[in-house]
Amino acid sequence: MGRTSDAKERLMDAALDLIWEESYGAVTIDDICKRADVKKGSFYYFFSSKADLAVVALERMWLQSWKPNMDERFSPSIDPVTRLTAYLESIYQKQIAVKQEHGKVLGCPIVSMGTETCTHEAAVNAKIRELLNRKRRYYESTIRDAVAEGAIEPCDPAEKAVALAGLIEGIVCQCRIMNDPEGAKHLVDMGLHLLGVKQATSTKA
Repeated sequence: MGRTSDAKERLMDAALDLIWEESYGAVTIDDICKRADVKKGSFYYFFSSKADLAVVALERMWLQSWKPNMDERFSPSIDPVTRLTAYLESIYQKQIAVKQEHGKVLGCPIVSMGTETCTHEAAVNAKIRELLNRKRRYYESTIRDAVAEGAIEPCDPAEKAVALAGLIEGIVCQCRIMNDPEGAKHLVDMGLHLLGVKQATSTKA
């Protein structure tokens, strides 16, 4: 199975990659073990089930990748409207890059998994909801800062954060359904308009 020290990490990487590329239901433990080059018996040394693996892998993804990225993009040292604009633009660019790499638009891994597991796999869906709420807190903090600076009219930052998250998640889902990243091309303008950013302008020419 290779080095025991990295077998668990390979299983987590393989699971998230496969589920993102295909679907939670379509991916089996055998598929994950094959991609990770880990024997099936070793899988059960680390995890009790595919759901158990998914929960642990999602938390690891947040801590090692998503949180550092969100911390950097939403740093309080950056002007709040700039934070929002750059983040929304990055979503469009990410969809383009993913299609170039994989040959198809894959959308957001946790949103795709969440919509599939919302009526079952309670532990997996609970973790996904937790991660989405963590992301929304970054939006909420930035919106609150923008209101304080007068860049956005007074509002309830928590409500606006939910609305912004809904816009982002909906647009990214549409990109996956249509297999076309261009659905997110105007996400900057849509997002800033939804928030009521004064004199909102896109970063794109």
